Amino acid sequence: MGEFFKDKVVWITGASSGIGESLVKEAARRGAKLVLSSRREKELKRVRKENGLTDSNSMILPLDLEDYKKLGKVPAQVIKTFGKIDVLINNGGISQRSMAHETSLDTYETLMKVNYFGNIALTLAVLPHMRERKQGWVSTIASVAGLIGVPLRTGYSSTKFALTGFYEALRAENAKENLKVTLVYPGFVKTNISHNALKGDGTPQKKMDKVIENGIDADECARKILDAIENEDLQVIIAGGKEKFGLFLRHYFPKVFAKFLSKTAVT
Repeated sequence: MGEFFKDKVVWITGASSGIGESLVKEAARRGAKLVLSSRREKELKRVRKENGLTDSNSMILPLDLEDYKKLGKVPAQVIKTFGKIDVLINNGGISQRSMAHETSLDTYETLMKVNYFGNIALTLAVLPHMRERKQGWVSTIASVAGLIGVPLRTGYSSTKFALTGFYEALRAENAKENLKVTLVYPGFVKTNISHNALKGDGTPQKKMDKVIENGIDADECARKILDAIENEDLQVIIAGGKEKFGLFLRHYFPKVFAKFLSKTAVT
């Protein structure tokens, strides 16, 4: 483990559970100064305490990605406290488990607000600071479902595909400003994402998917994400053999893959 993250100010959204919580744990171990954000302030305080963080090396900053129009002035609070923002990890988001014809437009709108507009709004708010410093790292947690349109996740996949387009363009626009962008595509990771996933009517599913329960450990996922940021990787796919084989089929045998996918509702 190198010294890349030591004393860097790392802002993590969705930090109260799942991959976000594991990112806090790993970044703290690597010596970063951390900004923890999510809607649940009580859980953020728990995560901070459990990782031995203090007021000198961490900050609790609750925010709601769905209310994305209010995020523009939030980075100023971080800069006031730490003087800079080195790394922004856009991890916060919500998933979906419903057939398209059973999903309300309001549910699609919620998914887009949280996963896309909330995500890019925070990046746009931080961008002037990073451009002025001519230094910064932005990482966004997309999903393998942002590379493959997955059944029961039409809305979720759409938001993750949209993130890829935004951040690849952002990277190109800011290459001369020394802004680094790493896109992360996890497969099945053992978190509560499926428990909180929205059904067609917008209510939480409230159950764990079997494939998620048997997924990659969140701590392992976090280590690979931070390694990818440190290595300035353009993208990293963190997935098991099943997901990687699916990506292989889609690339080289798209008709075979489409036929297979049409017979499968991954839950």
